[in-house]
Amino acid sequence: MLTIFYDSKCPLCTKEMLSLKRQDRNNQLHLVDLHRDNIAEEYPSINVVQAMKILHGLDSGKLLLGLEVTHRAWTIVGKGFWVAPLNWPIIKPVTQRAYMLFARHRQKISNIVSTIFKLDKNSCDSGSCYDK
Repeated sequence: MLTIFYDSKCPLCTKEMLSLKRQDRNNQLHLVDLHRDNIAEEYPSINVVQAMKILHGLDSGKLLLGLEVTHRAWTIVGKGFWVAPLNWPIIKPVTQRAYMLFARHRQKISNIVSTIFKLDKNSCDSGSCYDK
């Protein structure tokens, strides 16, 4: 079971999480909105401030960060071959920098993409997309 902590106020992030969950045929992904009220009590090992800066995941208790979470999630849903190059030694440093740049500016990028492609900005208001 992979628990992914994501920013539901980022439309692009939410769209990606919901897409992953739809592909999760074996129910191995648990999505947790970082904006839910009692997250600190439910997940004391997750630093919400840091998780808002870089994607966090818990895979059987092991903390994964950034593209590690993305790679693991895509692998779980059977699409790991699409993201496998992210971990190749020659490419990894570049993809890590690109991810950090995206993460830092995700709200701006997401708003632009959402406007262009008319994404729903409130597609996961319940505090958890796990049951959707």
